Amino acid sequence: MSGKDDAPADRPMNRALEQFPWPPLPDGEVPRWSGEGFQVADRREAVLSYGQGASHWSPELTALHEAQAGAEHPIDVASRRLALRTLRRHAGPRAPVILEVGCSSGFFIEALRHGWPEAAVIGADFIRAPLLTLARRARGVPLLQFDLRHCPLPGASVEVVVALNVLEHIDEDEQALRQIHRSLKPGGLAYIEVPAGPHLHDVYDEVLQHQRRYRLSGLLGLARRAGFEPVMATHLGALLYPAFCWAKRRNQRMRSLPEAAKRPWVASQIRTTADSGLMRVVLAVELALGRFIRYPFGIRCVLLLRKPESAP
Repeated sequence: MSGKDDAPADRPMNRALEQFPWPPLPDGEVPRWSGEGFQVADRREAVLSYGQGASHWSPELTALHEAQAGAEHPIDVASRRLALRTLRRHAGPRAPVILEVGCSSGFFIEALRHGWPEAAVIGADFIRAPLLTLARRARGVPLLQFDLRHCPLPGASVEVVVALNVLEHIDEDEQALRQIHRSLKPGGLAYIEVPAGPHLHDVYDEVLQHQRRYRLSGLLGLARRAGFEPVMATHLGALLYPAFCWAKRRNQRMRSLPEAAKRPWVASQIRTTADSGLMRVVLAVELALGRFIRYPFGIRCVLLLRKPESAP
């Protein structure tokens, strides 16, 4: 992705966004989407803020990842391609309202806008600062700041929710999944991606404030308890898994580093893998094979979930 986006004049305002039931702000004001920003009483807002609690993410961690990996880290590129391909396949010919939770700097939002221009896209994140930067680049995309555990959106208001590497940062991950379920219309889809392998939690996870890594079976159980029906369950990074496991075991020994040295170590690892041409080739092969098979292990767990048609 180039980081550039179309000007608002090139994209007429989506009627679904114009008519969307935007929740009142904490002060009681009711916002209105203009196509280029929010009108709140007599002021314009680029980002609607609904408050936040304690977090396991920060603007500094966003800056760390982007400075070392940018938009083109091979595993993140593969992640976005798989998410877009899967959603387009299962959502059918509709032009849905898609909410990306944890959109940060908007790389997947850009993929959605270019790869699914009929869809109405809304971005949300726990941290406000990256959203303000994104608002200047992805004009025409409504942006909301809120805590997913207390999602302000009305029930049954969106067709698709995407959460790429979000749940591992949330203490109450089941509560977050229940909020995703509540916000979806009956029959709506949730696309979830999280880091795999609880036994591989290392200094990288520590620095990035991952509260956990997941087993696919455990994630499926969590999703079912939240009310979802699984549509697809697989992994990303299966062909890289042996090398990944070796690196994670090595990184577990780095927990003994002084605190001041851990972040530079992690930054160097991200930077090294971001430039790997071999990773790009292997992941491209994996995505091609993934059209026909499901992977029982890998670097990340991937679920596509559906809210039952009978659910309220």
